[in-house]
Amino acid sequence: MPATEKYFKRDYEQSRETFQKHLTTIKEKWPQAALSTETIGEDPDNTIDVIYSEALTSNEQVVFFTTGEHGIEGYAGAAVTHLFVEEYLNQIDPQTTGICLVHAINPWGMRNFRRVTENNVDLNRNYLFEPDSVPENVNENYSEESHIFQPNGPVKDVAKEKTELYEQLSKGMMREGYSGIKKAKGMGQFEFPRGVYYGGSKEEESASFLKDWQRKLLSTYPRVIHMDWHTALGPTNEVTMVVSEHDEREEEHMKEEYGMQNIQKFTPKKVKGDSTNYFHKLKNEENPDTYLFSALFEFGTFGTSRKAELREFTTIILENQLYWEGAEKEEDRQWILEEFKNMFYPDEGEWRQSVLKEARLAIESILTQEEILVSYQTT
Repeated sequence: MPATEKYFKRDYEQSRETFQKHLTTIKEKWPQAALSTETIGEDPDNTIDVIYSEALTSNEQVVFFTTGEHGIEGYAGAAVTHLFVEEYLNQIDPQTTGICLVHAINPWGMRNFRRVTENNVDLNRNYLFEPDSVPENVNENYSEESHIFQPNGPVKDVAKEKTELYEQLSKGMMREGYSGIKKAKGMGQFEFPRGVYYGGSKEEESASFLKDWQRKLLSTYPRVIHMDWHTALGPTNEVTMVVSEHDEREEEHMKEEYGMQNIQKFTPKKVKGDSTNYFHKLKNEENPDTYLFSALFEFGTFGTSRKAELREFTTIILENQLYWEGAEKEEDRQWILEEFKNMFYPDEGEWRQSVLKEARLAIESILTQEEILVSYQTT
């Protein structure tokens, strides 16, 4: 069986079943490891699954993997978790290191190959430390260009509408500036429930669930090493580490420290409701003496050019329009769904091979430097 078929699954059920089977392997090193399952949303079969064990003798540190925060992106995350279980467990000391692996924080999105939850919420804009402090119209750039980001009837001719979207986005960039349109995406919005990048009107069940685990790990271990797996952002076929400015180290210093080429920092002032920001804020407020490493790891698809970013915006907007309003022609519907999958879970063997290769780079770079891996050998 090719590696891509072994690690990358065709649907949510197959991915979850594979994850649950990892328990047997993990129990060989952590005999007390247990699988817990939490139903999320209206469908009782949509579940977040967690394999967890404390260290055997002394809880000095924990390695914490999360996947599927953005639904469809969970397939690559599950592949990385599978790779980690197979290739790296024997390089971790279970006497002093706990393990916590999470499958499908957003199970509805993963099952339905969507990025958002069943409430149209971008989960990574839903982790608000003080929800009442964020005004609904926090994203002025989005509000100014909301006609672009809102569904406006069924898709009638995808080629024509794609061209019109490119023109609208280009005009929006002229009005708001290129950075303004990018800010409209990054900030998230809390004003338009059917729009893209919606942060929600209340805390999602998935966000509550993850917050509970964050609090548990921060209070149990003096060192928490968290890797959250995503897709789309960054150079094609490469991994990019995205770190909150709560981590005070400079990008260049981290590149040298971890031996990674692609590292980006973002400011909480430009991204509301991000889970990594919340994790750091929680640590600072409740467990200031705990050491926390927490970062997103993105496997790039479309690339980083201006053209690629326009393609990304257009894909997100058309998929959202299709979900709410449908399409008049079946071929248009299929094209949008395929383009959306190309952005977050491509079928191409080259991309999937690059995920495995780049995941090894990230795992070895971070977990060695953070003293999780006792030693490693490049595969």
